[in-house]
Amino acid sequence: MNIAKPAALLVAATALLAGSTAAATAAAPDGTRVTAIERTADQVLPGHPAALKVTRDQVRYDGLTLTKAPRGKLAAQDLACAYGHLCMVVKGTKFDFYKCQTWTVNNWTGDGPFTNNQTPGTVARFFNQDGSVRWTSTAYQAGTATWNPVFSLRPC
Repeated sequence: MNIAKPAALLVAATALLAGSTAAATAAAPDGTRVTAIERTADQVLPGHPAALKVTRDQVRYDGLTLTKAPRGKLAAQDLACAYGHLCMVVKGTKFDFYKCQTWTVNNWTGDGPFTNNQTPGTVARFFNQDGSVRWTSTAYQAGTATWNPVFSLRPC
């Protein structure tokens, strides 16, 4: 019995459960390589179209890029976020939103830094499960947020 594939899948699953987005990889049923950051993207962005580009350390959608967050305690002022973008760290993954649309998210828990570096006065909205507004952020703003329970967001 070949235990290499189940062992690789177990390593990737363990990394995700621990909130890590380390570059653990596993083989998908079709034999393609799947990175931990790609698995995280699949978990937290249900129902969104497939990623446009996937590399070892990055998953890129139309309007959103996911990367591994820098290690260690990260404050909002340490979060690199380009002008016109809304960035945050959730469970070790950096989300960089740059397209105005509603994003459904799943499995967001814990606290993390955010930076709303959009054009001045742009309001990002974070929604509860029932669609009501949980909280808002008006650009420019940076701080720490509690992600649970955020079920969707609209950067603009």
